[in-house]
Amino acid sequence: MLATPLLAIAGVVLDRLLGEPRRFHPLVGFGRLADAAERIWRRGVPGHPIGNRLRGLAAWGMIVMPFVALAAWFAHPLVDVVLLWLVLGGKSLSEHARAVAVPLAAGDLAMARAQVGRIVSRDTTQLDEAAVATAAVESVLENGNDAVFGSLFWFFLLGGAGAVLYRLANTLDAMWGYKDARRIHFGWAAAKIDDGLNYVPARLTALTYALLGRASVAFACWRTQAGAWSSPNAGPVMAAGAGALGVQIGGAAIYHGQVEQRPILGAGGTATAADIGRAVALVERGTWLWLAAFALWSFARA
Repeated sequence: MLATPLLAIAGVVLDRLLGEPRRFHPLVGFGRLADAAERIWRRGVPGHPIGNRLRGLAAWGMIVMPFVALAAWFAHPLVDVVLLWLVLGGKSLSEHARAVAVPLAAGDLAMARAQVGRIVSRDTTQLDEAAVATAAVESVLENGNDAVFGSLFWFFLLGGAGAVLYRLANTLDAMWGYKDARRIHFGWAAAKIDDGLNYVPARLTALTYALLGRASVAFACWRTQAGAWSSPNAGPVMAAGAGALGVQIGGAAIYHGQVEQRPILGAGGTATAADIGRAVALVERGTWLWLAAFALWSFARA
């Protein structure tokens, strides 16, 4: 029991030192496998609502569970550390955020737009400075859960196999879970499974953001605003995170050529380049808080 927090710390340190693999990243390869599986299993656009949902569920199991089984079969402290390093994205998140914040602070709006376009799915070509900063802060807060805290939560519960299960499920949600004509049925299972796996981690992430920021504001935003967001898990994370930072996020955004009016989350002024760095710092402090809390809990149980 006491070894698990040490393995988690080792995985986080590896992520901080090495970041994501620059070549042959396993998640990139998994993404190609997911594209191939969709081409093989999906029938029609959007296809039969029941048939394509069942096909999406079968495809999910076919490409996720063998990797989870392998991780469980080869369970070993060194293997678990490497697996956690591969699924964590803390350093990558920080690097992508800095790539937006630096040119934005320097007044290079064109570069900032291009860089934020790499981490969000909305159209960024016409964003002003506040909208660029807002998009980046939203991405950091949401991906803090997806790329860091969610993986740590499932690692704490099930070791390397749990971290692999969570990260692959999260990747498939990002690829298949879009509610467009192509995937509205086929991606249903991927979206629902990710919602289930993320339910507890997302709320622990929201709690973490609140405790490390403006707590009273964060809790109030979580309570009154999260339910209006389209995602049941992203809502608490982003509302609490924005409240903790004292900024407002959300609002209008362009997706696939259509303007989407999203609820306003948080409280305070509009986001700036400095707030991007503050959001990254919130995730990083939260990571070490989680590791310390889990170590103390494990010690108490032992």
